Amino acid sequence: MSYRITKILSLLGVVLALAGMPVAAADSEGAAKVRNSLGMLLPGLRFGEITASPIPGLYEVVIGHKLAYVSEDGRYLMQGTLLDIELQRNLTEPRLNAIKSKAITGLDENLMVIFGPEKEPAKHNVTVFTDIDCGYCRKLHSEIDSYLEKGIRIRYLFYPRAGIGSNSFKKAVSVWCADDRKAAMTAAKAGKAIEERECDNPVRADLALGEQLGVSGTPNIVLDNGKMIPGYIPADRLLAILDSEGSKR
Repeated sequence: MSYRITKILSLLGVVLALAGMPVAAADSEGAAKVRNSLGMLLPGLRFGEITASPIPGLYEVVIGHKLAYVSEDGRYLMQGTLLDIELQRNLTEPRLNAIKSKAITGLDENLMVIFGPEKEPAKHNVTVFTDIDCGYCRKLHSEIDSYLEKGIRIRYLFYPRAGIGSNSFKKAVSVWCADDRKAAMTAAKAGKAIEERECDNPVRADLALGEQLGVSGTPNIVLDNGKMIPGYIPADRLLAILDSEGSKR
């Protein structure tokens, strides 16, 4: 593979491991032409949905959890935000949110540490990429009862910012491998020492998913509709956002 093609893939945050992703069931004539062109220029990489953009001759292409715009002949590819200036509307953001929503809501909850209301059904559901050693992650978790009281269910995914093999990574693995994951999570985030353990765990997969979705810091809160909220946010404010977004379970 040429350096030019490798650079394109790097910019998109896509590797050939995504080659097995599903392809859209049916393309329009123009989208089919784009797919064929990309297939010749980027052999070995399969693409998801390809649809016409509002700009004639430019197509929206889903690659993993990313979005790109490609000319009909497959020669020109660009990333960025497509804006409708007349309507003052961001056309890219809702499409990216839909891609993220599909990725997040399709996850196996058996591979998460989940804190939910015990007495009443949850009103809302959020997924939080968290780092055991992150100060604002600890602040959020110290207020977990406030979120639960407001009917917000917290689904934790691990995102040790220091990377694989770091102390934060090892703590995440130990939390997952603990006999009581929720208790271990609470203790670790309170700065208490927990027993170091190893077992099959989802920490690497969570970290990779976060990178693909564009997580750059923690905590990072993802709503079911795909909207991402970086940083700590108190329970009452998060509830107001969830109510306004209509992201009920």
